[in-house]
Amino acid sequence: MPDFAWMAWTWQTALFFAGIASLLLVMTVLAVYRPETERVGVLRIPTTRGDRLFISLLGAAFIHLAWLGLFGPDQLWWAFGLSLLYAAAVFRFV
Repeated sequence: MPDFAWMAWTWQTALFFAGIASLLLVMTVLAVYRPETERVGVLRIPTTRGDRLFISLLGAAFIHLAWLGLFGPDQLWWAFGLSLLYAAAVFRFV
């Protein structure tokens, strides 16, 4: 078993990585059973589900960083909620 003592593995960290792994697994299953086609949305660039997932994750990181910079580490659930709304908008309109 590898030694992971170099990283602060808390339950929050494990939950984050499990969530990312779950998203990738769901996207892989969707790609196998429902092949994706490129779609042109508001940005006027062709995107696939994977592209929209990447844009959503990148936007969520920036939302959380902005929240930390403006409001501090308190009430990060609000940033999480904003990130979910942003991701829903990206998957719907981009």
